[in-house]
Amino acid sequence: MLVLCLLLGGGLVRMAWQRPNRRQRWARLAVSILAAGALWLTAFPPLRRVPAARAKAIILTDGYQPDTLRQLLRELGAGTPVWFYGTDTLVLPARSRFLASLLTLTEQRPALRQVHVLGQGLPAAELPLLGKIAVRQHAQPAFDGVRTAYWNQKLVLGEVLRVEGTVAGPKSRAPVRVYLRAAGAIRDSVQLPAEKDDFQLRYQPKAAGLAVYDLLLRRAGQVVATEPVPVEITPPQLPAVLLLSATPSFEFKFLKNYLVEAHYPVALRTTVSRGLVETDFVNQPPQPLDRLTPALLTHFAVLVADAPTLAVLSAAEVQTLRAAIGAGRLGLLVLASAAPLPRAVPARADFTIVPRSAAQAASQLLAWPDAPGGARAPAPAQLRLAPALRPLITGPNAALLAASRRVAAGQVVVSVVSETFRWALQGQTLLYASFWNRLLTAARPPAAPAATWHVAPRWPRLRQPLTLHLSATALPEAAPTVAALVGGPAVRLALAQDTRLPEWSTAQFWPTAPGWQQVRGPGATTHNFYVFPASAWLGPELTERAQAALQRTLPAVAAGTPAVEMRMQPWPAGWFFGLFLLAASYLWLEEKL
Repeated sequence: MLVLCLLLGGGLVRMAWQRPNRRQRWARLAVSILAAGALWLTAFPPLRRVPAARAKAIILTDGYQPDTLRQLLRELGAGTPVWFYGTDTLVLPARSRFLASLLTLTEQRPALRQVHVLGQGLPAAELPLLGKIAVRQHAQPAFDGVRTAYWNQKLVLGEVLRVEGTVAGPKSRAPVRVYLRAAGAIRDSVQLPAEKDDFQLRYQPKAAGLAVYDLLLRRAGQVVATEPVPVEITPPQLPAVLLLSATPSFEFKFLKNYLVEAHYPVALRTTVSRGLVETDFVNQPPQPLDRLTPALLTHFAVLVADAPTLAVLSAAEVQTLRAAIGAGRLGLLVLASAAPLPRAVPARADFTIVPRSAAQAASQLLAWPDAPGGARAPAPAQLRLAPALRPLITGPNAALLAASRRVAAGQVVVSVVSETFRWALQGQTLLYASFWNRLLTAARPPAAPAATWHVAPRWPRLRQPLTLHLSATALPEAAPTVAALVGGPAVRLALAQDTRLPEWSTAQFWPTAPGWQQVRGPGATTHNFYVFPASAWLGPELTERAQAALQRTLPAVAAGTPAVEMRMQPWPAGWFFGLFLLAASYLWLEEKL
């Protein structure tokens, strides 16, 4: 470079001295030397002493504001080192160097004590790499989109998906509209005025499987944000139901038909006359139903019986029934009338039946969560409120018409609502299904303990560590694996058993592909979870980064006026290159003129 500059300067001086036109000879000689010198200084700019904060540095991340950087450099000193840590590595900000890892920063600058972070901030999972270095997060850029949202990520087919959240945007923003798009169509939407920022959306999936819905935010006709809403819809695990009726009735007949259409395993025993019973089996092998025995009850999860049937049970049958309920193997659903409950009903003292007059027993308006409108049915009695009862169905003036109670490890449900079969006759199938699903779900015994997985944090992200929690009775003999469902190699998980709770184990996993992932093991246990791409759900990510940085902030005394030292820093090369261009332009224009 030195030889090039000397040849350039010598050639320009020689041409200026030997030129026949002696006009402005001395000016051309000076500009020729200046051009060669400016070219040399462009490649090797001189150093200058500038103030710099001792033991401090600046880290730029995506979305930083140049004005904030200039103000911070005036405060800390122009020589304070500036690093860029982000995804846009094609164009680095001026006076900054690319930072590949936070661990590199601690290794290269062991005297560093505090970093100032501008922009979106550092990922919370990577902050421990800074060791004892304090972090000061400056104001993040204004966020416009969905700040956060919550939804039930796992549903049983037939349940309703509820998405609740808040939006963020300019204070003077126009009204926005939030949409929930599922299966290629808009399923629900809500318009938010300028002063409101929370929303609620609902949708009932129609098919089981893994699905990714979309949450759209539209303002002034433009889509501001689109966020994925992954949901796992599982087919219902239908319990086997045993129906016992003292007399032939439409109530039990239509209930059996509904359960059969819903693919429940069902067995029905109806007493036709003294000593004569009729049995019916659907999705169940035939077996004797004349007496309740321990062997019989092992085939069923819920027993639905009317009060007269329970009143004629023998002492051995009552003992068998109570033992099955107490052990959590069977749930009891009693269809009662205005008469007191028989002694065979467990916790009978808590289910006190209060008869009602004929006028009060007429068609009553019923209420329960997610009940379709217009639910009316007769209720000849009501249940007296008791602390041990959990209300399931209520009537006018909060009258208790169906309630459940825990008995040891099982559940007992009592309902005084009658003639619900009229809903089926009138074609109100959704109302009929909602009513009986609520009662049967409340009576169903708890599921047997099984190995379960949980993923933390709530928003797993690409190339960010996540923790998989396993709850099992014992540490698996074979290591579980996790793999992306779109394809790819399976990764073996190294489980660490919790020393305080041996049934808990944890493993860390770094996802390399976005989308659905599946954990397999122990045994036949599987668990699906969704990994979000880096561009999704920035609202919760920015909040998490700000909270994590706040926990690493220095106290006010230690973070006061920074100590300043002088450092050598090269002058900006652009100034000398501009001087070279001016000199070259003068030489060219002067010769032309």
